[in-house]
Amino acid sequence: MRISDKLQQAHSCANPPPATFSFEFFVPKTSQGVQNLYDRMDRMYDLNPVFVDITWNAGGRSSTLTNEMVYTAQSALGLETCMHLTCTNMAVELIDEALDKAYTSGCENILALRGDPPLDGSESTGHFKYAKDLIVYIKEKYGNHFNIGVAAYPEGHPEENDDDNVIKYLKEKCDAGADFIVTQMFYDADNFISWCARLRKVGINIPIIPGIMPISTYAAFIRRAKWSEIKIPQHFLDALESIKEDDYLVRERGTELVSEMCTKLLNSGYVNHLHFYTMNLERATVMILERLNLIEMAKTHEVIGGSVLPWRKSLHPQRTKESIRPIFWQNRKHSYVSRTSTWDEFPNGRWGDSRSPAFGDIDLSATDLLRQSPKRAYDLWGCPQSMEELANTIISYLKGDLTSLPWSDGAIGEESHVMVDNLIKLNKDGFLTMNSQPALNAVRSNDKVHGWGPKVGYVYQKQYLEFFCHQDIIPKLLQKIDEFNHKTSQGNEANSSVLTYYAVNKDGELSTNTKEDDINAVTWGVFPGEEILQPTIVEKTSFLAWKDEVYRLISEWGKIVQSDMVKSTGAPEASLSGFADLMGKFGDEYVLCNLVNNDFIDGNETIFNLLDSLSN
Repeated sequence: MRISDKLQQAHSCANPPPATFSFEFFVPKTSQGVQNLYDRMDRMYDLNPVFVDITWNAGGRSSTLTNEMVYTAQSALGLETCMHLTCTNMAVELIDEALDKAYTSGCENILALRGDPPLDGSESTGHFKYAKDLIVYIKEKYGNHFNIGVAAYPEGHPEENDDDNVIKYLKEKCDAGADFIVTQMFYDADNFISWCARLRKVGINIPIIPGIMPISTYAAFIRRAKWSEIKIPQHFLDALESIKEDDYLVRERGTELVSEMCTKLLNSGYVNHLHFYTMNLERATVMILERLNLIEMAKTHEVIGGSVLPWRKSLHPQRTKESIRPIFWQNRKHSYVSRTSTWDEFPNGRWGDSRSPAFGDIDLSATDLLRQSPKRAYDLWGCPQSMEELANTIISYLKGDLTSLPWSDGAIGEESHVMVDNLIKLNKDGFLTMNSQPALNAVRSNDKVHGWGPKVGYVYQKQYLEFFCHQDIIPKLLQKIDEFNHKTSQGNEANSSVLTYYAVNKDGELSTNTKEDDINAVTWGVFPGEEILQPTIVEKTSFLAWKDEVYRLISEWGKIVQSDMVKSTGAPEASLSGFADLMGKFGDEYVLCNLVNNDFIDGNETIFNLLDSLSN
């Protein structure tokens, strides 16, 4: 969605209009840095920013990463994204490639920038000399598809001494087709407000978005101000100079100063949106939002544009109508989006039909399934030497001591807390848990933990549990399930499969008590005036595709010991070898299973009691 449209909608829903905000991220220099930034962006999604923007680094791998990060933010993270694009000394072919990739990713917002001039002081060469040239070019090629933002300098531009000329050049960019303005960082609120008045006086009437730089350390604060050639108000210096050696106090006092500045801006009548230069950090920005009471306001604000689902909705144009997903990928949305990109049923609004010729064609040739570098994986999870140690790693995750696992990109969700003790016991008993959800029976859709969808409604869930267990246990497990179903049905054929299951080994040998084409909704919602929504399902074909991915993850985790970075840690060779052997045994001897209790009013004890009976 276009940023100017989102701002108009957000600010027209109340009087006075609520303040909104957005975040800027820059492209990290390492692949692991990119993965870590995705995790941070994922967390900051929950703050409900109107958009995020990704900086542009011309040339080489960095510029390619800008497009990749835009795609990931739009498609996997569901974040409305604005892509920076510089044009000076840029080949038209590179500009065309960047715009085409942004377009196909569903990105509708570009921050059109001139970029830095040549280092030798010569004039810019190539097709584009100024940002206004790029704006005209984008408009000619894409019409009004892209919402175009431009940069502005409230305290003047280092290459132009005449402030009137600086405003004149900004007006030229606006007249060329700019839709919104994002300013350079500043700390002088009075100067900014006076500058806004000058813009309005010369006929610049598009949204003005102030760029806000949080203060994290004194050295960084001074360095960035000098680099940007901006004025530091005396009261900032008076407050920070005496505590400059204490980073904690500087951040606390800096938060107060920047928050006071933001309040003044929001009260000026010129500003109702704040854009934070995060520097790829999180806490300093969050502290300002908390002080301004904008986080709770954002969380309670009605989501704009479409129904809320219990999973993160993609903004990729081929997925915007997607309303159903398999539960298996609920903890690996990045993987789900990339692995299913060729499943060709998305445009009709239905999650992929297993009869589609493209369905299940999953590309496992990529080397980044683990989403962690070998060194990072080793630092996070170590090298377990036994199944007991492996179970303890999972238990640490369940207790919140680990924020991820190879098959779970983020920390354990709040809704799983009601089952944590049961999950921990299962792992101690040799059932290595992967994914789960509790049963819900008519929980209000505005519930803070379990709710989703329109506020006035009810949501339901069947208990779901996914785990690994040793192949020798499988016959006993399936017998227990059959006995339970027979006892529960009491001759009622319609109630013959209260518990349904899939169990598959690495080679694809599958056992199940479901029918070939069964699609089992495990999450659904009932809302006034709407059909019942069934957004999360369990079915055979997608489970087999997930199986391939999980066993590949286990294999990749086992191979981290081959990395020179892991060997350089000084870990004993025997422990590295033992870990590799354990992962090989795990992949060969353990079976991936899932269980669904279709009696959603039964609570959450049935599956746990059944598995517990196998351990006694």
